[in-house]
Amino acid sequence: MDLTTRLLEQFVVLAEEEHFGRAAERLSMSQPPLSQAIQRLERALGVRLLERSTRAVRLTTAGAAFASDARHLLEAQQAAVGRARRIAHGTEGELHLGFISGITYTFLPRVLRLTRHRLPGLRPHLHQNTSAELASMVRSGRLDLAFVRGPLADPDGLDLRTVAAERLAVALPANHPLAGRTALRLADLAGESFALPSLTALAGLAEQVTAACRAAGFVPRDGARADSLPGLISHVAAAACVCLVPEQVQAGALPGVVFRTLETLRPQGKDDVDDLTLTIVAATRAGQRDPAVHRVLALLRDDHSGDAGDSAANT
Repeated sequence: MDLTTRLLEQFVVLAEEEHFGRAAERLSMSQPPLSQAIQRLERALGVRLLERSTRAVRLTTAGAAFASDARHLLEAQQAAVGRARRIAHGTEGELHLGFISGITYTFLPRVLRLTRHRLPGLRPHLHQNTSAELASMVRSGRLDLAFVRGPLADPDGLDLRTVAAERLAVALPANHPLAGRTALRLADLAGESFALPSLTALAGLAEQVTAACRAAGFVPRDGARADSLPGLISHVAAAACVCLVPEQVQAGALPGVVFRTLETLRPQGKDDVDDLTLTIVAATRAGQRDPAVHRVLALLRDDHSGDAGDSAANT
């Protein structure tokens, strides 16, 4: 026979009451059908579960064990139903989240902090890669959501939303002559050797650094290369170069490195703020309707605690 939820409930209630009349009342049924259901259960199991008397019933050793297991089965079933409903509403489950290295200083911790506090049943699994690789993983379904550097070279098959913006900052050796100034123009760095981002691993940043320098009237001198932000900063810490990095990198600065903001220039009425502004873009598969993803993005949209390098920008 099938151990239905109703039959397990009937036996558990009877085990708690040890009285057919009281158990039947709790179950909103009459006593004879309850007695018949328990008899069928015992015949099906081939085990005596109850010792009956004219006034009460007592559990046998096997009956007590079965009552305990039946209670656990009912609890597990209820938890499974509740969990499925929470997952359907985006409040519980696993979320495969991709990210670029440049957001690990303040933005990604902020995302994880918001998720932990507001969606404690959601478990993010983190995957780091380049923007291009993360975009590919989102398209194939290997990732539910990825935070990449915008704009993407190939946005096909993706829904993109700008979630944060930050500016480029200058990283200088602490003993550099320009380190005494609170703000710099990009043109002030025209004669410096640069630690430049890898054209593959940090393609988006490399393109923006080159574009910003050219807009300021010079081509950055190639003094060193690195395929990660810590690598770029290490070149600076060695007093070999300067570099341009997302401003949130300041949160993980190495000793011997200082950061200075870049002044925005508007020569001849031209506003070149876009040359110095980086965007963080949330990438999801086109047409995706994952409640968990939408809840995470809603948390970012509604959160206003970020600073200049960690603030949501709605589109």
